[in-house]
Amino acid sequence: MPIPLNLATMQHRRFSPLSLLFWIGLAYVPATTGIFFGPDRWYHRLTKPDWTPPDAVFGPVWTALYASMGLSIYLVARKDKHPLVPWAIALFLLNLMLNAAWSPLFFGLHRPDLSLVCIGVQWFALVSMIRAFWRVRPAAGMLQVPHLLWLTFAFALNAAIWHLNR
Repeated sequence: MPIPLNLATMQHRRFSPLSLLFWIGLAYVPATTGIFFGPDRWYHRLTKPDWTPPDAVFGPVWTALYASMGLSIYLVARKDKHPLVPWAIALFLLNLMLNAAWSPLFFGLHRPDLSLVCIGVQWFALVSMIRAFWRVRPAAGMLQVPHLLWLTFAFALNAAIWHLNR
């Protein structure tokens, strides 16, 4: 016998455009470090692997990834009664901080070694975040798969640049 849908017992809130805008806006905060610390003369003189994408690729990719991060954390935050939501939000915030730290380390300090450590820690934090998101709301976890793929590529690129320029 089907269980009747009772909106009062659902474990998530209704759609809130303001909440969605808040989470998407928060997801874009790390992009501000890219405004202040971006590719410079030092970066353009580095030896890079042949598979390095043009500079113009990074902006659109991160724009899409930040949007998906905002949407996925919004989906998680709506399930406010789920016991993993605080942990999932904490992992999201950790990912934002690590993401924001990468550009100043790589472009600002010209330290591919430190930025490699940062992106490595971020990779593990992202995997943990995806697992938490998946347990709260599978669609939110799935939305982060492209982010994980891109971060894996970015880690490999950072590692190659560090290796080629030691």
